[in-house]
Amino acid sequence: MKIAVCDDRPEHLKKIRELLEKYQQTHPGLESQAEYFLSGAELLDQAEERGGYDLYLLDILMPGENGISVGKRLRQMGKQGELIFLTSSNDYAADSYEVRAFFYLLKPVEEEKLFRVLDQAVEKLTQQQKKTMLLETREGTRCIPLGRILYAERAGRVMRCHCTDGVLDSQTLRMPFREAAAPLLADPRFYLCGASFVLNFRHVTGIKGQEALLDNGEALTLPRTAAVEFKRAWGDYWLKENARWIM
Repeated sequence: MKIAVCDDRPEHLKKIRELLEKYQQTHPGLESQAEYFLSGAELLDQAEERGGYDLYLLDILMPGENGISVGKRLRQMGKQGELIFLTSSNDYAADSYEVRAFFYLLKPVEEEKLFRVLDQAVEKLTQQQKKTMLLETREGTRCIPLGRILYAERAGRVMRCHCTDGVLDSQTLRMPFREAAAPLLADPRFYLCGASFVLNFRHVTGIKGQEALLDNGEALTLPRTAAVEFKRAWGDYWLKENARWIM
């Protein structure tokens, strides 16, 4: 697991480093590596160059790129890592919701509370990474992590999976699309929009009219009869995902 920590105060960064090192020592089975940044701009440069991190611990009150703006930029870049915000004020809780933060911790950060949140984040990331779908393609069977799938659609006689790292087509479908997409629909991140279109809520950054805006820059036109219900379901998904207590 790759972790990025950003705080403009060296003494605060040092404290978080000490806590993370202790957490890693008490969880020897967890393979993790942390990197530390004194500015949001530096973190963003590294995230773009290296492909992002699994978990971000971001101070909110920083000059230049503050924690919230860093979170927004990460989402715009398509980074799906979990965000944990650290701040001395609870005035930014609503803003943290906008960028789908995993948690919002008040400073000074207490070891017990941080460790509990890290346990939850690690469990969530582990479960997400375990979930995959086997897709029979003409080149053979492919195992696709569900988190990488932006959306899937029926394209002629195949199911086409649009992923963060490319597009994959199944072999010729010999079953209804909904049945072929069953491994996706069994996961709460995915939603059947119309008869032959499945979208991953986690890659949808917004809805504009009948268009779903994705974190890779695409804008997908939703079926007219399904747009309103999709918007409601997308909102419900994130309400549940963001049902976290401020600590």
